[in-house]
Amino acid sequence: MTMTASTLDGKHAFVTGGSKGIGLAIAAALLDSGACVTIGGRDEASLQAALAQLQSRGKINYVLLDVTDSAQLVQAFAHAVVRFGRVDILINNAGQAGSAPFGKTDAALWQRMLDVNLSGTFHCTQQVLPDMLQAGWGRIVNVASTAGLTGYAYVAAYCAAKHGVIGLTRALALEVATRGVTVNAVCPGYTETDIVHDAIANIVAKTGRSAEQAKAELAAGNPQKRLVQPQEVADAVRWLCMPAASAMNGQAIAVAGGELM
Repeated sequence: MTMTASTLDGKHAFVTGGSKGIGLAIAAALLDSGACVTIGGRDEASLQAALAQLQSRGKINYVLLDVTDSAQLVQAFAHAVVRFGRVDILINNAGQAGSAPFGKTDAALWQRMLDVNLSGTFHCTQQVLPDMLQAGWGRIVNVASTAGLTGYAYVAAYCAAKHGVIGLTRALALEVATRGVTVNAVCPGYTETDIVHDAIANIVAKTGRSAEQAKAELAAGNPQKRLVQPQEVADAVRWLCMPAASAMNGQAIAVAGGELM
């Protein structure tokens, strides 16, 4: 089948943090659109479970990948290229969210948020960009957060890292604008994933509220009064990867029910 403006046939997509939540939904969406997909992550059991869930949709492979480990990162991308050819689509989805009041944000938490969320995006992008430029086609989509567009209390390090991802997205988009490569970000609000479930558990432990009350507190910032679903983020990412989305470049699109306008 030949690639058209609405399919990704013949393209190789690499999704970091691809075994769960938003990453898993993105991998499924890209497979459904005809791409072959490599998912990367740190937990091999989760990767194997994702592979079993997705393999009926198309060509999929997994690699062990810690985006903060430069040697493992090089090896993982090399393995992916051997399996499916050059990476045409990179989804920088791997991330962590750590919370603490600013006065209790130590150097270790600060550095971890930068290493995983920002430096991981930078290093993964460096692995694939030369081949994209040589081919004259590529899509890079960074899964940032509404925390990259505004401030939230008690997550200063996370907000700083995600603001950095948005800045990186915009700067690189300008550099490659005439080379057939686009660079964009999607910025989910609170999304029903393991990270948000952990946040709910943290609220319950610290405040004594019920899980439902904690969930409602997180959803309250969304004008639709609900949590975003991973599939909704995946659909936005898939659109940005399409050939027909070639005019979308340097954008940071909030998927948040109208929380940010």
